Parts: sequence; C-alpha cells; structure tokens
Amino acid sequence: MGAPGGGVMALSYEGSTRFTTMTSPSDASTYFRKGFGLKSEVLEELAADYDGRIVDFLRSNEYTLTVEDVTIRLAREFGFCYGVERAVEYAYQARRKFPDRRIYLVGEIIHNPHVNDRLREMGIVILVRPEPTGAFDFGAIQTDDVVIMPAFGVTIDDFAALRAVGCILVDTTCGSVLNVWKRVDAYARDGFTALIHGKYYHEETRATASQARKHDGHYLIVRNMDEARLVCDYIEGRLSPESLMTTFAEAVSPGFDPERDLQRIGVANQTTMLARESLAIGEEVGAAMARARGDEARATSFRSFDTICSATQERQDAVSELLAEGVDVMVVIGGFNSSNTISLAALCADRVPTYHIETSSAIEPEVQTIHFRPALIKHTEADRSDWLPAGPLRVGVTAGASTPNNKIGDVVARILATRGLRAPV
Repeated sequence: MGAPGGGVMALSYEGSTRFTTMTSPSDASTYFRKGFGLKSEVLEELAADYDGRIVDFLRSNEYTLTVEDVTIRLAREFGFCYGVERAVEYAYQARRKFPDRRIYLVGEIIHNPHVNDRLREMGIVILVRPEPTGAFDFGAIQTDDVVIMPAFGVTIDDFAALRAVGCILVDTTCGSVLNVWKRVDAYARDGFTALIHGKYYHEETRATASQARKHDGHYLIVRNMDEARLVCDYIEGRLSPESLMTTFAEAVSPGFDPERDLQRIGVANQTTMLARESLAIGEEVGAAMARARGDEARATSFRSFDTICSATQERQDAVSELLAEGVDVMVVIGGFNSSNTISLAALCADRVPTYHIETSSAIEPEVQTIHFRPALIKHTEADRSDWLPAGPLRVGVTAGASTPNNKIGDVVARILATRGLRAPV
C-alpha cells in the first residue's frame, strides 16, 4: 500500500524479537516502538498504581507468609511479565507525551480489568470489536490522534488501516509475539500452512494468523489436542474435507482448501497457551504425517518450533514446583479472558481444588464466599461458601502475566481475612 507522506511501507523483522517498519522519514515520525524516553517520569505513577507491600513481604520471606495456622505460598514466578510491564509503561508514556490529544487503544492492552479501567481513567479510549471476530471501527480516528497497539499486536489489515489514517502509532506488541509472527511469516514464505495452537477469536491469535496472509499463505487454528486430532484424522484419511471444514469454518484462512493446504504444515502457537499441550500437538501432527506419508514427508513437509514465551513457561514451571511442595488450595488471579491465567488454572486443577478469580473482590470474608471461574469450563462462573477447609491450611497463590502486584496482595489479605486473620503488612 502507499504510505502516508508518499513513502512505500514494508513490514520486516530485526533479529528474532524486534519488529520494525521501514518507512520514509515522515512515516517514522508517527510510529513509535521504543517509548518516548519518559520512563523516569512515569515510574512513580506506575508504582502507585500497581506495586504492593504484601507481595514485597512475600518475596523477602521466601515467598511465604504464615499467620497462625494459615500459610500462604506464592509461586516464585507470577504476575506482570516484561512484555506486560513494557506495554503498560508505554501507554503511560504516551499519555504523558500527548496530554492534550485524543488517545485510542486497539482493544484491551492486556487482559486485566484493573489495568484497563485505569487507562480509561487516564482518558484513553479503548476500542471494542462488535463481536469476537469482527473488525474494529477506526472511523473516528483522525490524523492528530494517538493510537496504542496492545501487547497482543494487531492484524496486518488493522495496521494498514491505521497507517492509512496517518495517526501517531504507539506499538506495544510483545517481543515474544513478534517472534511467533516471524515464524509464521517464514512458513508462509516457504509454502507451509501455519497450524496454530490458540483460540481463533483471541486478539493475539488473530494477529499471528494474519501474518500468513502477507505471502498469500494459509492457516488453521486448533484450540486443543482434541481439535488437533481431527486434523490428524484428516491427514490419515479418517475424516472428510467437508467434515474438517465444518468444524473449523471460523478458524481457517479465506479460501482454505484442506487437500491443497495441509500438504505442508508448520506448527506455531498463541504464546500464552499451555506449553505441554502445544508441544504435544506438534508431536501428534508430525507423527500423523509420518504414518500417512512416510518419514521423508515428515522431514520435508513438517516443521515445529516451541514458541511459548519464556514468561509463560516460567510461570507454569513455578506453579508446578509449588504444587509439588504440597498445598491444600490454589488461588489463581487474572482476567477470565486471560489465556495465560486460564492455562495456570488448568495446571493447578489437575492436582488440588483451584479457584480462578479476576480480582480480590471475588473473595468476601464476611460471608466466607468466593466467586470464581471453574478451570476448563468455558464461560462459566460459580460461587462457593465452603472453599477454605478448617484447620491448618496451606494456600497456594499465583497470578497471570497481566495481574499487578497490588491486586495479588489484596487477594492474600482477603484469604487471611476469611479465616479472621490479618496480614502483618
């Protein structure tokens, strides 16, 4: 497309995790990916909004807090990751840099209601798609406006539409997401269809899948191992093309043809999915290709790489270590639409009673109830009154990568209050 100012715009990668635009000088003046050099000016505000004394206390005491017969154990990796910290910081920098301009955000910057509400309080307008797979309406955006792209990234069509407006763009896309984009781009360039483990309606997965379209490539998105096995059934001749397309009608690229587009497959994933399942899906699909077409076909027509982000992996590993130590109950904190939080809750639910909550207000000490999302049950929420057993108790706590420390601390305080206890800080 023709870029504003007369330059020709192209998208490229720099190294393994940096994403840049190559544009004319006028374009470069409206695209920012490294902030505005205002980090020191927003640090105090960020600390006031998101830091927490209780979490600081836990860190300084081997991630353990014991009050009478209740012990709280915090996973050693939890909460805000680097990519989230960077995205939120850049949003604060943008508000400081442009105090008098209208600022828009393309969807939620991360999946945490407290953080997004705070940005709204700062006068940042969060654009919402009319439906999960619908298009954003950029009609109100003008040249003088500022638009923040979230940590999940945006699709290539959304990026092109915003560039055409000529507004200022603040790109907070996570480096781990960009690394997956690079992989999907390479698949498409080499004639491989991207088989993506993710949720077809999730912002990150939509943005990732769109990368295949830059080279007229194709993609198919599987939600879990059950869906991946349907793809294997097709590869091995047990499922018809029609049945496959019926199942994945909303999760494939335009014009997808199974007979043509599942000859060469490259596996990628939404970075926040359950790591063990992503790796298992890659193994399963590769084995199906070998059984159907031989080992040589697998070697030449199948690719798989572990593209789970390090922060996601670290949080999953840390909660596994905590579970191995032994806890009676797990509380997992994060948005109900946060994939990495959902994955943490799924890990925990295999071992102990697990309660995925969005905020501390989900715990009501006065009536001893908790409002939670049962692990792996879609779009379902529940309340429970007997969630904390009597007697000596070890409660494990972890939080998704979009959860700030002060909200984790609030949850710890309310867990103790449910047993009539107070945190020492």
